[in-house]
Amino acid sequence: MLSLRDLVVDIEGSRVLRGISLEVNAGEIICLVGRNGAGKTTTFRTIMGFRKPRSGTIAFEGRDIMGRRPYQIARLGLGFSPEESEVFGELTVAENIAMPTWLPTATRDGERTAAERIARAYQVFPKLERYRDRGGQALSGGERKMVSIARALALDPKLLLLDEPTEGLSPTIVPSIVEGLAAIRADGHAIFLAESNIHHVPDFADRLYVIERGEIIFAGKPELARRDPAVARIVSGTMEPGDGGRWTSIEPGHGL
Repeated sequence: MLSLRDLVVDIEGSRVLRGISLEVNAGEIICLVGRNGAGKTTTFRTIMGFRKPRSGTIAFEGRDIMGRRPYQIARLGLGFSPEESEVFGELTVAENIAMPTWLPTATRDGERTAAERIARAYQVFPKLERYRDRGGQALSGGERKMVSIARALALDPKLLLLDEPTEGLSPTIVPSIVEGLAAIRADGHAIFLAESNIHHVPDFADRLYVIERGEIIFAGKPELARRDPAVARIVSGTMEPGDGGRWTSIEPGHGL
């Protein structure tokens, strides 16, 4: 479904992504785990067309999407909820969620109607039903996160990109986000999410990649990553001087 090959991205003369390769298949939940500054957000923003790569390829459903504008990429079936979870403060929750349905998009086979897409967003995050008329500026961080994901879901995307959906949230709100992810996956959507804490990776994730200093250093099943001391040191921010992050552990069958 989504394929990155040898992706290199420079920002203001600094190399942020150093030839990363990864794949997300239809119906999967894939996690990109790494410390702050490792390259997670740059990866997502490059996929969505906000950053121009220096080299490499990005393909979605076999189609080259490099060079396309973000709105064109979204119309192909990629939804994006950024780390900042920005919502429009002057709009209500209902208006924020309905926004993707206001403009015409290319029709895809089996696509839900606007009303169906909006209704599904509320089914995934039922708490938002109580806040339909609340202004975006009055929402808590967790509520903004749910609105941001629900708004992306209202596109009825084939693949949903979520940048740190649980970062900075109260422990009481995290289960609602995780339950929402499970519901989205059960609905047939693939999910590619980024997390800085490996313990926030959902138990039902299919595979994960660990990124460090712009390089993929682990690819495989989440349970193997949790048992790997080197991976644990990196994602907990406790790498020792001299570790350098220059090692690679790729589980057989999950090569890059």
